[in-house]
Amino acid sequence: QVQLVESGGGLVQAGGSLTLSCAVSGISLSSTAVDWYRQAPGKQREFVAFITSSGNTDYAYFVKGRFTVSADKVKNTAYLRMNSLKPEDTGVYYCNTSDYWGQGTQVTVAS
Repeated sequence: QVQLVESGGGLVQAGGSLTLSCAVSGISLSSTAVDWYRQAPGKQREFVAFITSSGNTDYAYFVKGRFTVSADKVKNTAYLRMNSLKPEDTGVYYCNTSDYWGQGTQVTVAS
């Protein structure tokens, strides 16, 4: 059974930083990619970033240069480091692998 558990969300002032974690069980990050998505109130879920099993990464244009995705294969945990946060980054952040989703973690950026 594959499970993903996000953590690390919270309330932060604009310009601040947060690091989200996605603890994965049931599948090794050495064999699967992890995607990060977010969903703002009243909007559709949108892609934010991914990291492949070999460490390749890509980002949505609106976070490129501010967010960094990484993975610790020993801890089997993926991370999303978010810098220079903006109010429009507010939303529930989810991680995904192999069509499994976590429960999400709320990020709120105050202006």
